[in-house]
Amino acid sequence: MSDAADLAPADPTTPKPAPPRGKPPIWKRRPWLIGGTAAVLLAVVAVVASLLWSLPLGRALEPLANPTLVIVAADGSPIARRGSYKEAPVDVAKLPPYVAGAFVAIEDRRFYRHIGVDPKAILRAMGANAKAGGVSEGGSTITQQLAKNAFLSNKRTFRRKIQEVLIALYLDARLSKDEILSRYLSSVYFGDGTFGLGAASRHYFDKTPQQLSIGEAAMLAGLVKAPSRWAPTENFDGARTRMKTVLGAMVDTGVITQAQADRAATQVHVQTGRPKLPVGSYFADWVFPQAKAVFENTYGETVVRTTLDPKLQAQAEKILDQAIARDGKALNVTQGAIVAMRTDGRIVAMVGGRDYKASQFNRADAQRPPGSAFKLFVYLAAIRQGMTPTSPILDAPVQVSGWTPKNHEGKYAGREVPLITAFAASSNVAAVRLAHDIGRDAIVRTARDLGVTDPIPNDLTLALGTGPMSLVRLTAAYAAIDAGEAPVIPHGLADWKKPAGVHPLTKAELASMRDLLRSATQRGTGVEAAIPGAFGKTGTSQDYRDALFVGYVGDLVIGVWVGNDDNRPMNGVVGGGLPAKIWKSVATYAVNRDAPRAAEPEDDDAVSAAEDPTLLNPDGTPVDGSVPEGGEVPLAEGSVPPAPDAPAAPPAPVISAPPAPAAPASERQPG
Repeated sequence: MSDAADLAPADPTTPKPAPPRGKPPIWKRRPWLIGGTAAVLLAVVAVVASLLWSLPLGRALEPLANPTLVIVAADGSPIARRGSYKEAPVDVAKLPPYVAGAFVAIEDRRFYRHIGVDPKAILRAMGANAKAGGVSEGGSTITQQLAKNAFLSNKRTFRRKIQEVLIALYLDARLSKDEILSRYLSSVYFGDGTFGLGAASRHYFDKTPQQLSIGEAAMLAGLVKAPSRWAPTENFDGARTRMKTVLGAMVDTGVITQAQADRAATQVHVQTGRPKLPVGSYFADWVFPQAKAVFENTYGETVVRTTLDPKLQAQAEKILDQAIARDGKALNVTQGAIVAMRTDGRIVAMVGGRDYKASQFNRADAQRPPGSAFKLFVYLAAIRQGMTPTSPILDAPVQVSGWTPKNHEGKYAGREVPLITAFAASSNVAAVRLAHDIGRDAIVRTARDLGVTDPIPNDLTLALGTGPMSLVRLTAAYAAIDAGEAPVIPHGLADWKKPAGVHPLTKAELASMRDLLRSATQRGTGVEAAIPGAFGKTGTSQDYRDALFVGYVGDLVIGVWVGNDDNRPMNGVVGGGLPAKIWKSVATYAVNRDAPRAAEPEDDDAVSAAEDPTLLNPDGTPVDGSVPEGGEVPLAEGSVPPAPDAPAAPPAPVISAPPAPAAPASERQPG
């Protein structure tokens, strides 16, 4: 074929060959990729949004404040120092350049150049940690440390780390570098309970931050990494070694010269600027939340005067410890608690256990069954419904919806006895009958009126104190009878003010309840606590797991509990035994110490049943359950012996009542 033919124009009617077919776009070949990518992006956005939403950015720019409270007794003697010690915030612009320079040199050399997070420091730390086979170096900036210390927890989680980064970026965008550094220096921990440069300067050198020398600034900067290990008050040699490392970093960054570093290393002398105090006690732990609520927005140390009587406190601690040391092994008693308060609710002594250092658990504020000490509310509710100490109540076996409460050791009078007799002997069956007659709601209302906020059982077992209650709250309820008004609010601050809503009890209520409480200590189960002017009630829970005595003399109200933390039964210990003896020792000390101040006279209208010769049983015995001189021994808790000619106890009648628990805690409860 000729060349001309090759060059001839193509016939327009001839079909063109199809172009070679290429691969379709990836989104056509893999349509799921778009959805997957979108889902991942949405998940990332959701996670970041969730983290941002949960961040405390709203308070990230607020000033930081947290008080140190020096808790002192009523006489001004110090009890404890609680809370972190902080001084007013520092301003970097007002400090010598080497002070801030020391922290930047050792903690974050690129502080003034990064954006709150330093990628170079992170990579360097990752390399060092990989080489060391563990965490040997951190990559957190000063801004990140501020974010963590001020706004986040110390949990090492991925979520917390991301939050730390986000807050650091936020702070760097909103604050100047000097503002960030000022906040950091004002809040970082320096050991010995001190937070912030102001507090650390005062604590370790008795100086202000502006007065720090180069060596002192370097020593404080060195504490940040391990404040407990290098606190100069505990490990001066370690602190000095760490200081030399900081001085070397300051030379490397040009903050100081080598000559200055050499001189600074020999010119540091630690002298703590505040005395050491215990960080806690049972009372300090209890009163601290009250004090913090009043003084929470302060700097430095705030002295908080409390109501504690240090001499009575020391004596109560001694009495409890000696009593358990003497009798604890034989009685299987390992712990105890004492609360002493005045009639206005002022706590003057609180012993939460035998040894605070060994156990900080405050048994005085723990909830345990009060046993028959709860009968205070049952009998007061009955008095409010028109009954009197001479009103009769049957002391004989009874069955309530399949439950058969029993008196201690199964002893019953087998007849009707006056309320005052049943109360003095702490008869369980009489209390249950009384609770049935007046109704559970009336008892609950009475307990609430006297300030009880603890849960109360929803059946007749409440009459025997099966519900939990703290010794503090129970003692305050007894204080209401002594004070003649309710509720009595237990408190520990000296400048406390009585709240609204406190109302007087009627003369009839006070006269009757004081008769009952007096009879328990003079002729009843609380005779071991008998001293002139004593009023009180015993309490014992099921299987002798808890034993209590609560009562008052003059204007001092005391509650005592003994038992075991693991709830093991004691060896037959009842409220009228060891607790009553401890109560008597504490009350006797207080009365003798406060003499010649006499106890306040009783209301003239509060006539004692024991003093009224017309209040007699049909057989001629006093209605308060007294025993003729030279007659039988005092009543055992929960027992009312029948009269010599009394018939045998009748079969237990059945009382229709809401079902009681299958295994009530009051079975054979002593009282």
